[in-house]
Amino acid sequence: MSKVLTEARAIRIKGRSFLAVVLTPELPVADWLARLEDLAARSAGFFLSRPVVLDIAELDISRAELRELIDELAARNVRIMGIEGGRPSLFDATMPPQLKGGLEGAEIEVPEDNAGERKPAAVQKAAEKSGPAFAVHGSSSLVLREPVRSGQTVIFPEGDVTVLGSVASGAEVIAGGSIHVYGTLRGRALAGTSGNPSAAIFCRKLEAELLAVDGIYKTAEDLPPEMLGKPAHLWLDGESIVAETIA
Repeated sequence: MSKVLTEARAIRIKGRSFLAVVLTPELPVADWLARLEDLAARSAGFFLSRPVVLDIAELDISRAELRELIDELAARNVRIMGIEGGRPSLFDATMPPQLKGGLEGAEIEVPEDNAGERKPAAVQKAAEKSGPAFAVHGSSSLVLREPVRSGQTVIFPEGDVTVLGSVASGAEVIAGGSIHVYGTLRGRALAGTSGNPSAAIFCRKLEAELLAVDGIYKTAEDLPPEMLGKPAHLWLDGESIVAETIA
């Protein structure tokens, strides 16, 4: 009589790093939430599919207030994947996990409503280089002289963004107007985020992970195979994004 032995298979566990946005609430929380709503209104799609961590290390808050804050963020479509800082007594099993040991990343500067006091652009800080990475031409366009690298986010709600280089995989360009990429577009491009259905996306070589115009989205899987690697023009026609190759 034969006997079949089944050997238990090991569970494979891998470590993996993801780029996340860290929100740092300030008191009074109601005022901070109002500023967050303003950012979301001027940059639609900013929190789309983006991991968000809540940093409460400097916030004097109770468990009930923390729960209410998480619920308020969820109501604004901001899903918290984890929480940094805070006393252990603040947490319970219904809350996102407490995170420790995160690596500092570059800050994303968001423009104030009063554009006269600050540059009308929000560009994630890159590694220090000689000369500026971008130049503003007028008040309604942003020209980036260098590539947008993986992990970088460029936010310009006021108008068009032109990238003279490429947009790497894992990078993101968010514009209130149109987006022009003179190199390869591999990352995410969100145009017309200030409610501009006439915005468009142009690139020399289309390999994008995600594209959006006025809140209508198209992922890489939705792109026609014959468009990949070609110069492309994408725009909004009703409720659909239309794409064509350009010479």
